Amino acid sequence: MTLESPPLHALLLDGQGGATSLTPAQLDAWQPEQGLLWLHLDYTDSASRQWLEQQSKLPELAIESLLAENTRPRAALLGEHLLLALRGVNTNPGADPEDMVSIRLCISSNCIISTRKRRLLSVIKLVEQLHAGQGPCTSADLIVQLNEGLVERMGLTVEALDDELSELELNLLTDADSEMRHSVRNLRRQCISLRRYYSPQRDAFNQLQGERLDWLSTDHRLALREISDRLLRHIEDLDMLRERAAMAQEELASQQSEQLNQRMYVLSIISAIFLPLGFLTGLLGINVGGIPGADNDNAFLMFLASLSLMVGGLFWLFRRWRWL
Repeated sequence: MTLESPPLHALLLDGQGGATSLTPAQLDAWQPEQGLLWLHLDYTDSASRQWLEQQSKLPELAIESLLAENTRPRAALLGEHLLLALRGVNTNPGADPEDMVSIRLCISSNCIISTRKRRLLSVIKLVEQLHAGQGPCTSADLIVQLNEGLVERMGLTVEALDDELSELELNLLTDADSEMRHSVRNLRRQCISLRRYYSPQRDAFNQLQGERLDWLSTDHRLALREISDRLLRHIEDLDMLRERAAMAQEELASQQSEQLNQRMYVLSIISAIFLPLGFLTGLLGINVGGIPGADNDNAFLMFLASLSLMVGGLFWLFRRWRWL
């Protein structure tokens, strides 16, 4: 089991919740009788790819699954190996939560080989628990605890989206602007994206429960069922958040339409007032003979007084009709 470059993690589980890191020489000399081995690789590393393809002695389908660039969450049994493709929320700094991080696993009773491209905090936490002596003892324990970590972080992401949407709804009636419309639209997009990945993940959990594996006990299957139920609740919460975001978008659109109608109404009132005034000033401004008051020095003041009375009459009429 010689690797030209060191793996991300090479851990030998002691069966008591702890693990020791193996050196390249110890990894090369590892035998199944020594205990459960967890080898975590970066599939973009050329040395890791070469080792998987030429020296791992895994089935070809398992190698393709571990090296696949794009994966969909699934669980499949291949002989004595269990193939798992899972996704976790991207909680790396500066990343979008809906940009899910994938991890691929090929699991047997005495060896676990996993690959990833970007780091997954659930895996890092699992490694820390192993070094602290509080990690999994068997392959089945590792599957359960890894999935628990993935679903737990999914739940934290859903809660963060819920808090963000609640704050937006609170400010909706007092501070509706283009920035808020962008925030609601972005939140709804995140809900849709996460929902698209969470559903196949739950299908993978259900497939995993149905696989016939001697090392996957009834207790482990019950634990996976509980994890699947928690994930279903997160999916339902996402559906609710998506509906709330859609309602918030509708409210924002309604407010925008109401503001536009109000402005158009004001412009219509102004036009209704100045339309007769413009007509009269235009009529009296034509350059032809016979214009009334052309020879009267007080005609202009009388005309202004008439316009003022007309404006006052229009205001009174509009108020009576309750237009103002």
